[in-house]
Amino acid sequence: MRTSLTREMGGYRVLDHLWSGRWRGSGVCAPRKVVGFGSEARRQLHPRGSSKRSRSLGNQPFPGLLQPENLSREELIDVLRASVVDQKGPLVTLNKPQGLPVTGKPGELTLFSVLPELSQSLGLGEQELQVVQASGKETSGLVLLSSCPQTASRLQKFFAHSRRAQRPTATYCAVTDGIPATSEGKIQAALKLEHIDGVVPVKSPSRKDILEGVKRTLSHFRVVATGSGCALVQLQPLTVFPSQLQVHMVLQLCPVLGDHRYSARVGTVLGQRFLLPAESTKPQRQVLDEALLRRLCLTPSQAAQLPLHLHLHRLHLPGPRPRDAPIELLAPLPPYFSRTLQCLGLHQQ
Repeated sequence: MRTSLTREMGGYRVLDHLWSGRWRGSGVCAPRKVVGFGSEARRQLHPRGSSKRSRSLGNQPFPGLLQPENLSREELIDVLRASVVDQKGPLVTLNKPQGLPVTGKPGELTLFSVLPELSQSLGLGEQELQVVQASGKETSGLVLLSSCPQTASRLQKFFAHSRRAQRPTATYCAVTDGIPATSEGKIQAALKLEHIDGVVPVKSPSRKDILEGVKRTLSHFRVVATGSGCALVQLQPLTVFPSQLQVHMVLQLCPVLGDHRYSARVGTVLGQRFLLPAESTKPQRQVLDEALLRRLCLTPSQAAQLPLHLHLHRLHLPGPRPRDAPIELLAPLPPYFSRTLQCLGLHQQ
């Protein structure tokens, strides 16, 4: 089985579009019969919530949080089947739960390890799914799988062109501890990956730095709502780099809620935040102030288990033919994410 994975955000690059099964040109697999899939993922994001289920989310600290280490292979396949948001032609799109690794060591339970069984479960027969692009373990949201290598290759070329043209195609939702100084803008930073310190920024990178792995990165951000000293932010990465969005928000002094690796780089003195040197700041559990803990109805020990609030919510998709209108695919927020929005009063306008 052949896979095509690109590193990003501690995991893998999320594919920014979905094909409906008809690319022009030779060498493309023919579309197959569509298997039934859930329609819930096509609903718009409604942080306010209106259902009884939404109003009861406050009864648990992290409702709906997946614990892969406690699942059997059969249970994980059931979870993934339930998370399918679209299936057309050779492509299957999942709303990946937070905490599920895409790949891992031999013997570990990962998305990759159960693809043969998932392919059979979805009625794909001998045409086994492969990972085209996916988010990392700690990020929830849309993941794209394909049973056709030719289709995957064509899509990769399409998305590479979109990145070169700096056209954002993926929108993430994040809850941040802190409110950005401006309501929207661009975050630009040169980043490098260190084995011990993780991703660290590089000021004024030289040509030698670029040749040695330093990359200039860029993200768009827009503040959607604010409350209780936190913000609901939309993020659109225009480059690909591990942990890019988490590090970019740290550079804004507003770490993503549940970021237990990079949030320690933001220090506070007399209520004023400042950036600590990345090389001298070791990863540690995110520390939240008492007022925020009360709003979230969490104890300090529960806050230490807070999941990363970073979710790939929306993908802008190309139409099946060149003249067709673009398509938009949505993935619902995880229940724990919705609970956090309710607790903090973060309501999308």
